[in-house]
Amino acid sequence: MSDVPFEEIPSLLLRTIPESAEFIAEKYEMPAEAAVLTEDAPYHIQSVLAQCFMTPILMPQLESDTPDTELLQRCWDFVERLTEHSLESVRGAAYFEVLEQLLDADGLVEAAWPYMKERTRARTITMLDFYGVYLPGINRR
Repeated sequence: MSDVPFEEIPSLLLRTIPESAEFIAEKYEMPAEAAVLTEDAPYHIQSVLAQCFMTPILMPQLESDTPDTELLQRCWDFVERLTEHSLESVRGAAYFEVLEQLLDADGLVEAAWPYMKERTRARTITMLDFYGVYLPGINRR
């Protein structure tokens, strides 16, 4: 899969996860469709991921007893695009604002695992090993 240009990452979030629109609009105090086109939006990628994706959308789905599996699939498709990006700043934002947040509560990595793609899984295993977190079926066989 080819890189999405850096300046188009906020638009990619909105296209892939339209559920993020209200949170993007709230953050930028303008319609989401206009906000993602501003010059500043790509440079706020970490706060956009935290405030418009991870906290309001992905975490509640991972914590839900009845998650929207189609939404989770789209979320992890988006994360995979970030994780495989050629820019370290984009990969780093995905690592710190998405993957590391899975360590905040028990069961999040396990809930996310079935939806993760190859590169995201590899980064997650590296992260778990680095922090000395061993999960049966993931990085402990």
